[in-house]
Amino acid sequence: MKAVTWHGKRDVRVEDVPDPKIEEPTDAIVRITSTGICGSDLHLYEVLGPFMGEGDILGHEPMGVVEEVGSAVPNLKPGDRVVVPFNISCGHCYMCERGLQSQCETTQVTSKGKGASLFGYTKLYGQVPGGQAEYLRVPQAHYGPVKVPQGPADERFVYLSDVVPTAWQAVDYAAIPRDGSVVVYGLGPIGQMCCRIARHRGAAKVIGVDLVPERLALAERYGVTVVDARTEKDVPAAVREMTGGRGADSVIDAVGMEAHGAPLGKLAHQMVGLLPDQVAAPLMEKGGVDRLAVLHESIDTVRRGGTISLSGVYGGMLDPMPMMEMFDKQIQLRMGQANVRRWIDDVLPLVSDDSDPLGVEDLATHLWPLDRAPEAYRMFQQKQDGAIKVLLQP
Repeated sequence: MKAVTWHGKRDVRVEDVPDPKIEEPTDAIVRITSTGICGSDLHLYEVLGPFMGEGDILGHEPMGVVEEVGSAVPNLKPGDRVVVPFNISCGHCYMCERGLQSQCETTQVTSKGKGASLFGYTKLYGQVPGGQAEYLRVPQAHYGPVKVPQGPADERFVYLSDVVPTAWQAVDYAAIPRDGSVVVYGLGPIGQMCCRIARHRGAAKVIGVDLVPERLALAERYGVTVVDARTEKDVPAAVREMTGGRGADSVIDAVGMEAHGAPLGKLAHQMVGLLPDQVAAPLMEKGGVDRLAVLHESIDTVRRGGTISLSGVYGGMLDPMPMMEMFDKQIQLRMGQANVRRWIDDVLPLVSDDSDPLGVEDLATHLWPLDRAPEAYRMFQQKQDGAIKVLLQP
């Protein structure tokens, strides 16, 4: 089969690799019909190379059609149309029973001290082959895959793998008061969906911050008040002016470790990138530093007693944080990988609704064949051609 494989910094290729096979009774094989490129895939493309292996198959936002199931998968059959959550969880362990599927104790990568295994995402999270491919082996298929109706286009459902549950959790964790205000930093796919979900769940004022014109324009179409970070040099001050001088009730950081405007963090990333992997990997695990400009702005932006929700991925172990300010402002902080299965009952009816209340059908700006994946990664990483969301279709 053809698959998107990692070969180094900014070097992904489409290659022929062996077809996946059933390895465990709880496995399924899914023929992929659509698969997204996620903003966190760009971390592998740029920063997290020391944790990748030559030829690793990328991708964690797939959907498709079941081709084969193991003997312990009674809920699926060949021909079923499914979306595959990005975290691999069993559904019956201590963590899964508490709605913390991203911490599943059955698939935890205990050798690395990490949570549940993820598709297509580094040695730290199990090095499980990903879904940017023609076929995918799905472990824990008795629980993970979400069956969806036949008929509507993939764009209606594919975001159940990551984007919609991640944004739903980010908004839930943000604890926006009814008729309250929220600022969303970063208007990529997750940030766009956070804004829409926040409005859907009753936020009175939703403010989106970015520096890419197309992303700002798309958010405005959904009733978001936008702040252009290219021209507004003091975003927290601008937000306070919009919120009676207090700041926003809640802030969602949908950017993460590669934020613009953090030159020291960027320099640290670049320097580590010059080291051999066997040196860089332990250095990043023990002494990594993120680009924290957005997180620090979030702390400045939120009102006293407010809540910050992190959905953007961070990976630093020595990140400097303004603890005095956080303590003094009595800030609440929540974060973590999305527990996809926890939120499916909330979001599946919304994406199934023909009125499309979350606008899932207009999120993808590019629908490209799998063969164009290297070009798609470059375009998305460099924010070219108005790229907001890219779906690859094998």
